[in-house]
Amino acid sequence: MMDRERKWKIHFHDLDKNNCGVIDQEDIICLFKELGVVISKANAKSIIQMMDKDSSMTVDWAEFLHYVILNPVDSIGELVSSWKHSLVFDVGESRAMPIEFPEGASGFGAWRTFVLAAGLADAVSRTVTAPIDRLKTQLQVHGSKAFSQGFQEIRAGGLRSMWQGNAVNVLKGTPQSTLQCLIYAQMKVCTQNSAQETLTVQQRFGLGCVSGAAAHAAFYPLEVLKVRLNLQQAVTYHGVWACARSIYRHESLSSFYRGFKPSVLCMIPYAGVECAVHQSIINWAKGDPAYNSDSQLFFFSFVAFASGQITSYPLAVIRTQQQAQAFSSDSRPASGMLDGLVGTYERRGVRGFYNGMGASFVRAFPCALINYTLTRKFEELVSSI
Repeated sequence: MMDRERKWKIHFHDLDKNNCGVIDQEDIICLFKELGVVISKANAKSIIQMMDKDSSMTVDWAEFLHYVILNPVDSIGELVSSWKHSLVFDVGESRAMPIEFPEGASGFGAWRTFVLAAGLADAVSRTVTAPIDRLKTQLQVHGSKAFSQGFQEIRAGGLRSMWQGNAVNVLKGTPQSTLQCLIYAQMKVCTQNSAQETLTVQQRFGLGCVSGAAAHAAFYPLEVLKVRLNLQQAVTYHGVWACARSIYRHESLSSFYRGFKPSVLCMIPYAGVECAVHQSIINWAKGDPAYNSDSQLFFFSFVAFASGQITSYPLAVIRTQQQAQAFSSDSRPASGMLDGLVGTYERRGVRGFYNGMGASFVRAFPCALINYTLTRKFEELVSSI
């Protein structure tokens, strides 16, 4: 224990650039700059608040040691990684509220590290949880019949059938998130005042909706392909390209955007509720060291995710049913969004609007844990290359 304390005492003095006995925001900014990442003063302030117990906006040795003991890390790199992941958590779904990239983080190294690490972790998490995601899609379209159909498909195609559509799901995940973050970052520069440290809830909500809708529109055809591949029976399509070619030949180009309207509309309540709940809870939690652990912040983020899901899920069900149109006769989607809502209520009642939401929540936990754990590991790996 004494050796570990001596080691961190040396790290503390290295962080204290002014040799004043405390670490402040400028020391944090300088540390990140040495690692090739430029962070904003607002993010540096948030990091200081994680360790600051007397609200002095500086961290002395006792506070620093207390934080290190509560968050067991073995190096400065792991400490920095824990700070980054304490600021933003991913709960395993396509969020309408993207990660806020730090101002000035335009260097290729910073972007490469984030995109590659997040992309690899996202691909692994989507692959591991693909059977649950496929079950959710089938429940949204077929209702309770999804279970019996699932067992029939496993008997016919083996366990491999549970991963139908996963390739296109992985293919669209990281590029869509990256594009959304790029659009968000550019609009943030135009929106945020020079004297404004952080965006307001209303500003984050608006930017999240616009950037999410733009990125969603660019990659929406891949979402349609994923749903069709998820729902196929007896190997209807031999691969992603065959599925796309079949839709184009036998339907129309507009079929690649079936369900786009409810898909965009469901972002509004999802983004608004999740953003408001997430920011409110996290700001409250970070002000109290007792609620500042990774597990508790992770739980608070999941509460925000669940709130957004509950308010927007009916529109997500209608979106999936429209995406499956002309493919699954059981879904019998109506031509318009309002007709789809009425038809779902007539066939299945209120419960029909929430088919598959349980599977979505079940998928969120392992997906988020895998993303959170592997992103750290991949960041260290990519940074060392």
